[in-house]
Amino acid sequence: MEVTNRYIVTKTHIDGALEESHFELKTASPALTVEPGSNDVVVKNLYVSIDPYQLNRMKSYSSSKSAIIFSIGITPSEGIDAYGVARVVASGSSKFEKDDLVVGLIAWGEYSVVKEGNMLSKLDPMGFLLTHLLHPSMSSNRCLNASPNASSNAFASSISTELQLLPLFVPAGFSGLAAYGGFFEVCQPKKGEKVFVSAASGSVGNLVGQYAKLFGCYVVGCAGSKKKVELLKEKLGFDEAFNYKDETDLKSTLKGYFPDGIDIYFDNVGSEMLEAAVANVNNFGRVAVCGVISEYTSGKRAAPDMLDVVYKRITIRGFLAADYMNVYSDFISTTSDHLCTGNMQALEDITPGVENIPSAFIGLFSGDNVGKKIVKIADE
Repeated sequence: MEVTNRYIVTKTHIDGALEESHFELKTASPALTVEPGSNDVVVKNLYVSIDPYQLNRMKSYSSSKSAIIFSIGITPSEGIDAYGVARVVASGSSKFEKDDLVVGLIAWGEYSVVKEGNMLSKLDPMGFLLTHLLHPSMSSNRCLNASPNASSNAFASSISTELQLLPLFVPAGFSGLAAYGGFFEVCQPKKGEKVFVSAASGSVGNLVGQYAKLFGCYVVGCAGSKKKVELLKEKLGFDEAFNYKDETDLKSTLKGYFPDGIDIYFDNVGSEMLEAAVANVNNFGRVAVCGVISEYTSGKRAAPDMLDVVYKRITIRGFLAADYMNVYSDFISTTSDHLCTGNMQALEDITPGVENIPSAFIGLFSGDNVGKKIVKIADE
């Protein structure tokens, strides 16, 4: 059977403002068979994760390309790999059979050919939504009838073995692991501490805020619209939230929300927000630097007052989700328990159609998404 495969490529390296003209929708006719013993696997893509870090892979130069194998550069006109969920169409590997559900690195396209040795794991969704396998969650109405611990442990065991062998596999779609590892391992929170989260309605920030509240912290988040601010406070339980676009003096704004100072700042944006937060951080405060999305497209730079860092003995630490594979099982168990009991909410923003991947990706940098951004490629 011959099918048409539509897939997205970049036309050139992207070093300036991100535009849809940087991308191209190509068409090919892939073979849906493989030679026995080849170990190649052909999959039909169902969902792909859309993540800001991909932009750094598309640039002519980014330090991220040499930092971790997962972030190696993307060559213009060639396929773009991303974390996703797919169904096996044909397999030359003894590990996979036709119709198996799999999770791993697939293409920004309708079909992918996964070569031997590439990152792919068989998946038993156990009744969970497939989209939730691209971030840390299953919604409360889709939890199994078994106890939360039983369901979460079974889910963890179904995918964690191969992931333990492939620690660079996780950062693509596991925003939750970045949130969990960044908050609990980097920030080392204490009950009652005061926490500020930037980009708090994004795929990582919304979870950090929820973890912090459940842990017993006072939490303030910022987002880019009135609607998002309301969501943070009314649905996710943040103590306070504000629209940073309405503020002209971020240092004063944060002083108003934290009159006694910030103990933990979870940074997803960098730039002026980092400056303002550090100015309000208490002695021995901790700053977890998860992302600097404000610098990805604008090229602008900002730096905290280093005298503050020194004299207030502030710890500022960057990290990657892959650094915390050692807490992966704890992350899955804790998060799924909270979701199954309704103590946490899973936020996802789904766009249909492979042709809409570029616009969905670009929207990340203007704050269009709420929660985890996903593109649905095909019906399950």
